[in-house]
Amino acid sequence: MNRREFIRNATGISGAAIAPGIAGGLEPAHAAAPPARVAFVKTRDRAAGVARAIDLLSPDRLGGRDVFVKPNLNSADPAPGSTHPDVLTAMMRKLAALGAGPITVGDRSGMGDTRDVMVKTQVFRIAKDLGAKAVVFDEMAADEWELIQLPESHWQQGFALPRMVRTAGAVVQTCCLKTHRYGGHFTLSLKNSVGLAAKRVPGNPHDFMRELHSSPQQRRMIAEINAAYRPALVVLDGVEAFVTGGPDHGKRVDAEVVLAGTDRVAIDAVGVALLRHFGTTPEVSRGKIFAQEQIARAVELGLGVRSPEAIELVTADRDSADYAKRIRAILDGAPGA
Repeated sequence: MNRREFIRNATGISGAAIAPGIAGGLEPAHAAAPPARVAFVKTRDRAAGVARAIDLLSPDRLGGRDVFVKPNLNSADPAPGSTHPDVLTAMMRKLAALGAGPITVGDRSGMGDTRDVMVKTQVFRIAKDLGAKAVVFDEMAADEWELIQLPESHWQQGFALPRMVRTAGAVVQTCCLKTHRYGGHFTLSLKNSVGLAAKRVPGNPHDFMRELHSSPQQRRMIAEINAAYRPALVVLDGVEAFVTGGPDHGKRVDAEVVLAGTDRVAIDAVGVALLRHFGTTPEVSRGKIFAQEQIARAVELGLGVRSPEAIELVTADRDSADYAKRIRAILDGAPGA
C-alpha cells in the first residue's frame, strides 16, 4: 500500500497517527514489518465517514480490477444489525472512483431468506443504480462453490466459498460494530466472512453452519474461513453499535466512528477496544484483546498483525485524534468502561 500524504483538515492536524512508544515494542523478528494502518474517523455521517476513512487510508487504485463486495446482510434488521444503505452506496462509489470495475455485491444471510434480506436492505436497488451486479449465494449451483480444506482446520469437511470470491481481482468488505450472542462473542470483520461460506452446497447434505454454531471451536473456525481470501479493503461502520446482544438486535450505543484498513486482525482488535470503551459483555471484556479466540486463531494463521504495538491509528482532525487516543489506551491494555 502506498504511504501517500494524509488528508489535511481545517483544524490544521494532518494525518495524526496514534501509535505506541518504542519501549517494550515488537520482537526483533517483527520489528521491521510496517504497522497495520487503521483509518479512524469520528463521525455521525455514515456516507461522509466512509469516504473520508478510505481517503485517509489512501488505498492503491484498483486499476480496472473486478471487485467483489461483501456487506453484512445476516438479517434485514437496521444498522448495526445489517449494513446501512448509505455505507454500501458510499463505499461502492469510492471503489468506482479508485478504478474498480466491474463490481459485484453478494452475501448469504443467516437469519432470514437472503434474497428477501437483500431486497429489504436495498442492495438490489443500490447495485442497479451504480451499475453493479448483485448475487444471492443461496441460489448458486454446486459448481459455483469451492471446497476449502485447510491443514489442522477445526472444520470436519472443510468449508465452501463461492468461486467468484476466490477468483475476484479484489475483495472488499464492510462490517458493523457489535457483539454476537450465539457464540461468536463479537461480529466484526473476521465474523463477517462467515456470510461468504455456504450453509449447504447442492448435492452435499452436510450443514456447514449447523456444524459451526454447535462447535466449541466456533470462534477458531470463524478465523479459519478468513484464511481462504485476503481483502483489499475493510470498512467498519461503527456510527452505531450493539454492545450486548447482537447480531440482529441488542443494547445500542452511539459509537460515532468509521474505520478502514486492510488488516482484519487490526480492524477487529480496534473494534473490540471500542466495544470495551462503551462497556460490553463479560466475554468481550475478559483478558487481553489478542487473546480473544477469533483474533488469536487469525494471528496463528498469519492473517494480520501479531500485537497491538503493530497497529497505527490514523486520524485527520482533533476530535478523531482525541477519541483514538482513548481507544489506543484500551488497545494497549487499559480497562474499558
